[in-house]
Amino acid sequence: MIELDFYGTLVAASLVLLLGRGLVTRVGFLRSYNIPEPVAGGLVVAVLLLILRTFDIEVRFDTSLQTPLMLAFFATIGLSADLASLRKGGRIVGIFLLAVIGLLVVQNAMGIGLATLLGLDPLMGLLTGSITLAGGHGTGAAWGAVFSEKYGLASASELALASATFGLVLGGLIGGPVARLLIKRVQVPGCSPQQTPRLPRGFEQPNKERSITPFSFVETLALIAVSLLAGNLLNGLLHGTAFELPTFVCVLFVGVVLRNSLSALGLYQVFEREVSVLGNVSLSLFLAIALMSLKLWDLAALALPIFIILAVQALVMALFAIFVTFRVMGSNYDAAVLAAGHCGFGLGATPTAIANMQAVTQRYGPSQIAFLVVPMVGAFFIDIVNVIVIKLYLTLPFFAAV
Repeated sequence: MIELDFYGTLVAASLVLLLGRGLVTRVGFLRSYNIPEPVAGGLVVAVLLLILRTFDIEVRFDTSLQTPLMLAFFATIGLSADLASLRKGGRIVGIFLLAVIGLLVVQNAMGIGLATLLGLDPLMGLLTGSITLAGGHGTGAAWGAVFSEKYGLASASELALASATFGLVLGGLIGGPVARLLIKRVQVPGCSPQQTPRLPRGFEQPNKERSITPFSFVETLALIAVSLLAGNLLNGLLHGTAFELPTFVCVLFVGVVLRNSLSALGLYQVFEREVSVLGNVSLSLFLAIALMSLKLWDLAALALPIFIILAVQALVMALFAIFVTFRVMGSNYDAAVLAAGHCGFGLGATPTAIANMQAVTQRYGPSQIAFLVVPMVGAFFIDIVNVIVIKLYLTLPFFAAV
């Protein structure tokens, strides 16, 4: 057993990002299909650790930094949210949310249907639907405990975590190829010589150079720290009430309020370029730690019927993004980037969605609409509508009889 402490894990995560950057730069397949750098490097390390485990060598990481990095990323999303821009995108957010709800319904229907055909408990089908795919590890663990205690489903928590892991991997892998397929059908902005190229903002092209001073860095770091502190306090106040929300939603909400309040009072204008730099650093390190810490042997331990269900779910996600998300969002370049993002949090999590979209916009050009819509839907709405859809499915007759 090899255990890496906080510093060792941070070094390992940094090396994973450098490895991913080198792989994407040198391997044409990864570059062509817009595979995010943290995904490329993280999966290679996860596979190596799986091989080491066959020789009875196991490496464990200190993941205590993972949650703060994720919360810092959502804080920067909130600090980047200008309410005036959000109002302009209200209709687009609504349309995308309807597409997201449609996928949740389809995922659960497919999970239950396939589980029934394969002779499994329908609850297992629901657990391999939107609970773990759109919901991720946190939602999966919570519902896994409910299914074990209330419905008596054996190994529900283990199945939930393994399914969520599968979704995280596939969500980072299929978004780029889906976007590549769709972009062939559209005109990419800035390709016409008559058009004036628009400068990218924020999270759209993370590798663009940005001027930063030590004092401005401290200012932005202070805003992120306040968002983290106030968001955690808000989460504590809402805990156990009807308004309880995940911590990252509270942090993002505080970021939105902080940025727009300071601006409205004329006290301070958020330095968006610097916020995006810190947000991209947090996102990259979070994904690197999450992916290099994957226990791929949990996926290998999945029973064949469950693996079949999850593989079909990944195919359904890709087809839904191509034939539904892309079309309802306008069948243009922004819609292609949104489809890549939908693959990310439809199977994995919002950070995976952002990484998918960054891999696309870094190559083809910025998409402000996509980076406005996906974080808002992924942070504020997905968990709420997912709970509603899951509870509606649990009212079906064959669940009531369980």
